[in-house]
Amino acid sequence: MAKQTNIRLTDDLRAAAEDRAARRGLSLQGYVTDLIQADVNQSRAAFMAGAAAFLAGYADTFDAEVGEDRYPGLPEGLAQSAPRNAA
Repeated sequence: MAKQTNIRLTDDLRAAAEDRAARRGLSLQGYVTDLIQADVNQSRAAFMAGAAAFLAGYADTFDAEVGEDRYPGLPEGLAQSAPRNAA
């Protein structure tokens, strides 16, 4: 469900944004939405890359501490039949 958000722009900035939006075949709303989505996705990608690098750097430490018990608390035998990526 989309929510409405209001922003204040100077006249010059609004005119420039409307011009850019028109060149891309977008409304001002579509242009602003695309800019926000691109920024959010870039931040998310940077975070995920950092998290992956962190986990890879400490994989041996995690394995030594946690081991292969990927399903703590499950009755014996169920963990062997569960897929590794189920958690």
